[in-house]
Amino acid sequence: MNEQIRAREVRLVGPEGEQVGIVPLERALQLAADVDLDLVEVAPMARPPVCKLMDFGKFKYESALKAREARRNQQQTVIKEMKLRPKIDPHDYETKKGHVVRFLKAGDKVKVTIMFRGREQSRPELGYRLLRRLESEISELGYVEAAPKQDGRNMIMVLAPHRATKAAATAARSGAPREREAGAAEAPPAEAAGPAGATGE
Repeated sequence: MNEQIRAREVRLVGPEGEQVGIVPLERALQLAADVDLDLVEVAPMARPPVCKLMDFGKFKYESALKAREARRNQQQTVIKEMKLRPKIDPHDYETKKGHVVRFLKAGDKVKVTIMFRGREQSRPELGYRLLRRLESEISELGYVEAAPKQDGRNMIMVLAPHRATKAAATAARSGAPREREAGAAEAPPAEAAGPAGATGE
């Protein structure tokens, strides 16, 4: 940037992206000074190197904002796993379905595994029927990303949250710290309250 540039001449780009052309470095530096901007080398490997007139401080600030926004919007994919038996007890099924619902509401994917044992392996339709039942009961929150598939003694299905479900989970996570901060700001200081049991005279 500016005096750190070592090339004798540069291909100059104006602040609005307009092509100025190839000019001596001294001329480019003078033009930058005239408009109170920085001369920034944006393509050092080009011949001659490409430089642009810009407010470098503002550029860095805006780049940092964009990077922060990208990190905030980046969705981390988490896959939870829930294991069921083909002849699962109704109460156990409801409990495990509750866990699946909670995972989906949190914006996570869920790998549902049906574990077959012994003679159960000859009845894959039991596992398939159970997975289809689960799919229909959580359809408001998620959808089947990977259809039921036999894998050795197991049958596997992957559920993913709907876009709206995931967005709600992201909003809830980003809003939670602000709510805690607001609650802390509204809470009265400890010394404002009198000792327990104290009465005014």
